[in-house]
Amino acid sequence: MFIEPHTSDQRKGWIEVICGSMFSGKTEELIRRLKRAQIANKTVQIFKPQVDTRYHESDIVSHDENKIESTPVSHSENILLLYNDIEVVGVDESQFFDQDLTVVCEQLAMKGARVIATGLDMDFRGRPFGPVPNLLAQADYITKVNAICVQCGSIATHSLRKTQNESQVLLGEKELYEPRCRDCFYGDVKQDTLF
Repeated sequence: MFIEPHTSDQRKGWIEVICGSMFSGKTEELIRRLKRAQIANKTVQIFKPQVDTRYHESDIVSHDENKIESTPVSHSENILLLYNDIEVVGVDESQFFDQDLTVVCEQLAMKGARVIATGLDMDFRGRPFGPVPNLLAQADYITKVNAICVQCGSIATHSLRKTQNESQVLLGEKELYEPRCRDCFYGDVKQDTLF
C-alpha cells in the first residue's frame, strides 16, 4: 500500500497507541481522549472491528460501561474509505484487525489525523498479538496501562484464558479471562506452550 506524503499546508498527524492486558482500562482511556477531543471541537471518527460485539453492535463500550459511538468495519482499509478529513481517528481493539492496520494508521497520520489506537499487546499465551506490535513500532506516543493481578494484587501485564480453547481469537470477558502478573501468569501456563 502506498503512503502519500503530506503537503506543507496540511496539519501534521501522529499515531498514539494505548496497549496492555485485558481489564487494564485501554478502552476507557481511548473514550476519555476522544471525548476530550470532542469537547475541544475537533472532528472525531471512531472505528472498531466488526467481529467485536461483546457489549454493543456498533458502540465502543468499556468494562465500566462508559461508551462512545463508533463504526464497525470488517477490514482496516475500510477505515480509509470512510475517512473524510477528520482531525482525530479512534481505533479500538486493534489486535482483531488485519496486518494492514499499521499502514492505514500511517496513511491517516500522513493526511494530518491524530490516530489513537488501542489493543492487547499480547495474546493469552503471552505472545505478540495481531498488528499491535507493528503499531507500537510506528507510534509517536505509547501508553501501556496495567490491570491488577487477581491472584496476588500486583500489576498485571498478561491476560490468562481460563478455558482450554486454543484459538488465538476468542471473544469473552471475566468468564473467560483474568488479569495476571508475570509470575502468576507463568505459574499457571503449561511450560510447553511458552514461546
